[in-house]
Amino acid sequence: MSKAVVAVVGRPNVGKSTLFNRIVGRREAVVENTPGCTRDRLYGVADWNGREFTVVDTGGLVRDESDPMASRIRAQAELAIEEADIILLVADGTEGLTPLDEDVAQVLRLAQKPVLVAVNKTEGKKGKAGVSDFYALGIGELYAISATQGDGVADLLDEVVAKLPPPEEAEEFPEDVLRVAIIGRPNVGKSSLLNAVLGEERVIVSNIPGTTRDAVDTYVERGDQKYVLEAKFDATGIAD
Repeated sequence: MSKAVVAVVGRPNVGKSTLFNRIVGRREAVVENTPGCTRDRLYGVADWNGREFTVVDTGGLVRDESDPMASRIRAQAELAIEEADIILLVADGTEGLTPLDEDVAQVLRLAQKPVLVAVNKTEGKKGKAGVSDFYALGIGELYAISATQGDGVADLLDEVVAKLPPPEEAEEFPEDVLRVAIIGRPNVGKSSLLNAVLGEERVIVSNIPGTTRDAVDTYVERGDQKYVLEAKFDATGIAD
């Protein structure tokens, strides 16, 4: 991946997908109040102050070995952390520092990568009051933001761009790259097919219908041909 990568991580339901959408400037990630809505890694391209970079949205990091889905969501998030140049740790200012936030921070300490802490939902007094709690994490600079309203996001992105590694020459793909859409009703094996083609678990596979919630585009080469594989939503609006 030629562009620098910024991974958006945190515990469930803190506003990661809302911040992702704000950064890329469009609604690519599904946003709901239900924890666990985002499961696979979702990529988007952002441009701030003339600098392009890749943003990766991830599912909520939780330690629940009894829940197979939670462990697989966590594995997807850890892959995003591994490939990231900078990590945005998103937290909820209205709830203050929680043990789950501390668990996520410990994972990021082990990654040994630059971290910025985005304390979200600070548009109200309660959210602002909770910001100082996160100094206890001691892993990165704090930014009070509202992903919904956009407050503080510009300052956060200024710092992101300042910390990005020097830009590399982006690879130019031919205009005639073949775009292949993988479509179908829930639970027929779209995710399994995509993973088989790529040779890695790009998306989570489960017998539970609706496991994949976001559209997933992935670049791949086979021989001399270049493809973009698009895992599409089905007619009901839920992807497999």
